[in-house]
Amino acid sequence: MNSVILNEDTALPAPANLAEALARAAALRPALAQRALATEAARRVSATTLAELHEAGLFRLLQPARVGGAELDIAALVEVSAELARGCASSAWVLANLASHHWMLGMWPQAAQDEVWGASGETADALICASLIFPAGRAQVCEDGYRLSGRWTFASGIDDSDWVMLGAIVGEGGRESEQHDPDAYADIPGEYRLFLLPKGDYSVRDTWYAAGLCGTGSNEVSVAAAHVAAHRSLPLTAVQGGATPGSPINPGPLYRIPLLPAFGYVVAGVALGIAQGALDLFTGDNRDRVTSYSGRRLSDFQAVQARVAEASASIDSARRLLLGDCADIMAGAARAEAPVLLEKARLRRDAAFAAQLGRRAADLLFDASGGSALFLAHPAQRALRDIRAACSHIALNWDAAAAVYGCVALGHSADLPPYER
Repeated sequence: MNSVILNEDTALPAPANLAEALARAAALRPALAQRALATEAARRVSATTLAELHEAGLFRLLQPARVGGAELDIAALVEVSAELARGCASSAWVLANLASHHWMLGMWPQAAQDEVWGASGETADALICASLIFPAGRAQVCEDGYRLSGRWTFASGIDDSDWVMLGAIVGEGGRESEQHDPDAYADIPGEYRLFLLPKGDYSVRDTWYAAGLCGTGSNEVSVAAAHVAAHRSLPLTAVQGGATPGSPINPGPLYRIPLLPAFGYVVAGVALGIAQGALDLFTGDNRDRVTSYSGRRLSDFQAVQARVAEASASIDSARRLLLGDCADIMAGAARAEAPVLLEKARLRRDAAFAAQLGRRAADLLFDASGGSALFLAHPAQRALRDIRAACSHIALNWDAAAAVYGCVALGHSADLPPYER
C-alpha cells in the first residue's frame, strides 16, 4: 500500500448511489478549493487530500461490488469529478484517473484482480495509475509471460499509486524513444496489450513541470526489461465491448463497456467542472463588483450578461451531452453489444466537443474578468490553464476526434489502431 494512512474510524464504505457520492464530493469541495494553490505549487495532490478522497470512498466509484466497491454507472465518474473540479481541477483529475483504473481492472482475469485487491477485497484501497501510450513500450513473449521495456509519460498520480497499467506493443512495433507520436498507430505492427506492474517493477522520473493541471503529478514511468506474468497482461481485443476475461466474476454491464471509445468520459467531467467552477466564481464575485475606471457595476453591462448566458448554456449543453452518451454506453453494455465504428467515433467526438464547450465557457468568463484575474493567486487564470490542459488529453483533443468522425462518416479510412477499426 502507499504512504497515505487511512483513518479507519472515519472511513466510509463505498457510496451506495450517485446522490450519496455527489454529497460526499460536495462536502470535500471547499477544502479542495482552499488547497488548490498549494496543490499547484507542490505539483501533486497532498496526503491530506488523498486521505479524504479515500475516506469518502470516491476512488471506489467504479470498483466491483464484490470487493466492496460502489459499481456505479460510468456517469457517476463524470458527475463526481465535475463536482470536485469546481474546487480543484488537479485533485479531480487524479481522482477520475485513478478511480477509472478500478473499472478497468474489473475486466482483467481474476488472478490479476486478486493480486491487487485481495481475494476478499482486503487491499481494495490500492491505487492503480496508468499510461496507455502504446508505442512508448515494447514487449516480447517469454516463459510464463512477457518481458516489458519502455518509457511512458503523463502518468497522473503515479507517486501515490501501488500499481501501474501500461500500454505496449508485443513484437517489433513498440519502441523506446524520446521522440514518438502516440497517435500514429496505423503503421506499427504487433499486438497491442495492457500490462499490470506493481511498485518496484518500475521507476518514476519527476518531469511534471506543466502550465495546467499542475498538481496532478503526471510524471514519467520507466520499465527496464521487467517480467510480467501472463495473467497480468490483457489484449485490447478483449475489451472492445461485451464479455471480458473479468466477466465470470464481474458480470455487470459496467465491465462490458468498450474501453477506448469510452475513455473520454473518464476525464471529460473534469473539464465540465472547471467551467462550472469558473461560472460559480464569476457570478459570485461580480454580482456587486464596481469597475475601476467607470465606477459602474460590472453586472450592469449587457455584454457581461450575454457572456454569462452563453457560458452557462455551453456548460449545460456539455453536461447533457456527456450524461446522454453515458446512458447510451451503459445501455449498449447491458445488451452486450460492441459498438460499430461510427458509434465509436461519435462517442469520441462528443466527449471532445463537450470539453470544447467547457473551454469556450471558461474563455468567455476570463475575458470579462478584468485585470485582477491575471494574478497567479486568482482562480480564474488557473481555470483557464487547467481547462486547456484537460482539452489537450488525446481523448478530449477536438482536432483528433473531429478528424476521425469526419473520416468515418464520409466513408474514408480513419487513422485508428488496428484493434479499433
